[in-house]
Amino acid sequence: MSNTVLAELKDGILLLTLNRPEKKNSFNTEQWKAFAAELDAARKDDDVNVVVITGAGNDFSAGQDLKDAMVPGALHSYRILERAVIDFDKPLVAAAKGVAVGGGATILFHSDVLYVGESLRMRMPFNSLGMAPEFASSYMLQALIGTQRAAELLFTTEWINADKALETGIASRKFKDDELLQNAMAKAAEIAQWPLSSLRETKRCLKMAHKAGIDAAIMAEHEAMDKLAGGPASMEAMMAFMEKRKPDFRKLKKKPL
Repeated sequence: MSNTVLAELKDGILLLTLNRPEKKNSFNTEQWKAFAAELDAARKDDDVNVVVITGAGNDFSAGQDLKDAMVPGALHSYRILERAVIDFDKPLVAAAKGVAVGGGATILFHSDVLYVGESLRMRMPFNSLGMAPEFASSYMLQALIGTQRAAELLFTTEWINADKALETGIASRKFKDDELLQNAMAKAAEIAQWPLSSLRETKRCLKMAHKAGIDAAIMAEHEAMDKLAGGPASMEAMMAFMEKRKPDFRKLKKKPL
């Protein structure tokens, strides 16, 4: 298995650690695939009652590695993990600190329990990239914090610190960075003591009310991404990234959809 995701199973708890700390755990195609494979395997493994996800080093994940996104066919590689996260049918606990951007943020909306470190800096940068939301975040964020708050964060692409994540309801608790993972693991242990059959049914009941909204959001987001990818705005954002400058979207001519 790829070393871009580390896996450690003990007492019914599977700890999955994103392991590209030198890249702020940003996802390349290999890591999208490895994370999806680990979740799919955990779903089928009756020795796993709970999964905890975190990031190596100082960050959870900076989202898509934009350099990798320029490889042909890699732009939508996040969809490999998208379905695995949505279909995961066991309790999912997340411990996030430092940067959590793009897919590194929207994955967290699917966790059943999210603990954050004091250093958290979360952002959904899709508009700034000339792109659309992903991971059904256009629905999940509304479900978590309400329509107006979700719209504000998605439209503005503003940074969200740990206090705001807690205040809005994105996260359930905040801890010092060096105490974050141990508290997430302790909560996972509380959950893991119960029968897997009961945990699965509880998760199914919790997700049932959201299934239609998630499925509709995935369809809408894929359509939007396919429409925008490679378009003038996304190309300007990509060139600005490569040239280390701020993108200038005002110079783009308006075209009918």
